[in-house]
Amino acid sequence: MITLLLALFIVMYSMSKIDAEKFKNVTSALAGQLKGGETIFEKSLGSSIVGTKILNIRELRLLNSRINEKLQVENLNRNKPIAISTQIDERGLVIHIEESALFESGKDELKPEAYEPLKLIAQQLATVDNPVRVEGHTDDRPIKTPRFPSNWELSAARATNVVRYFIEKHNLPPDKLSALGYGEYRPIAGNDTPEGRAQNRRVDIVVLSQSEMIKEPPIYHSDYDESEF
Repeated sequence: MITLLLALFIVMYSMSKIDAEKFKNVTSALAGQLKGGETIFEKSLGSSIVGTKILNIRELRLLNSRINEKLQVENLNRNKPIAISTQIDERGLVIHIEESALFESGKDELKPEAYEPLKLIAQQLATVDNPVRVEGHTDDRPIKTPRFPSNWELSAARATNVVRYFIEKHNLPPDKLSALGYGEYRPIAGNDTPEGRAQNRRVDIVVLSQSEMIKEPPIYHSDYDESEF
């Protein structure tokens, strides 16, 4: 009985030492294990953790609607549809932007007309704390230039330039952004038609769901003592 009481007091003391950040890490990790739609943790916590704006799947759908509304207004102003589409999948909110809306063929510099749609997206990303992953994709036609020896370099450079734009022009926190280059190896359409290749040449901006967040590398804080947890 004495041993059990001692163990109980130790557990109670340990629980009293968990701060909000560590509690968030625990709940996010457990939510990831219950992956498959909106979890109990997502329903109960949502954006309620003090000092954070982590959106659950339901809230990401609302963010998706807001972004689409903004883009529709931009389309009306331009009198020309922007090659952007969105979807919710297991990763979270995915914003597909075709190459034609951002870059010239075979280049990684953002076109001037890319700034306005990216600005609209950046303004919405600034309202949340979910990590954001920017992914570059190409079609399967090879490229071999001094600057881009392969599609790996081209896709990674495009993703990086979008990330740099978000940071330098809209002050998005660098520690919540990442850039990946997938080359031609994650197509969403066939490469046997011009239309399919156009869909594959894209940048995806992924607002990660709570279950995907636990797969991201942790951020080191100098005042964080793992021995307490």
